[in-house]
Amino acid sequence: MTRKQKRLAIIAGAIGFLGAATGLTLYALGEQTSYFYMPGDLVEKPVAAGQRIRLGGLVEKGSIERSDDTHVRFAVTDGSDTVTVRYNGILPDLFREEQGVVTEGVFDESQTFVADTVLAKHDENYMPREVADSLKEKGVWQEN
Repeated sequence: MTRKQKRLAIIAGAIGFLGAATGLTLYALGEQTSYFYMPGDLVEKPVAAGQRIRLGGLVEKGSIERSDDTHVRFAVTDGSDTVTVRYNGILPDLFREEQGVVTEGVFDESQTFVADTVLAKHDENYMPREVADSLKEKGVWQEN
């Protein structure tokens, strides 16, 4: 083998390795390439109980129910669909009705979203672009 052929073989091997690594990564991600789910997305394509996701939208007006200590139940909406969320912990200072929120957690068997993290946002400047765009598209989020 000449020097040029060796170099080409190494380059071809590296490209093959990178292609295989990219393919395996995309396969592992599967349908999780969408970083946030809106309530409407979950109606169209439900996720399995126990699968960890991020849920984004607005806190529905009149849906916040506080119980003993740090237990709270509220609804996240995108204007057309709603998902009930259960959370045990201290809520962020900016958390309130009709404000943007991103929650992380899993669905239980009763299709209630059990969040272990709640992130509150006060306007679209700090809301993930996907969530803000989806809310604007549905006419729920109004720009100033």
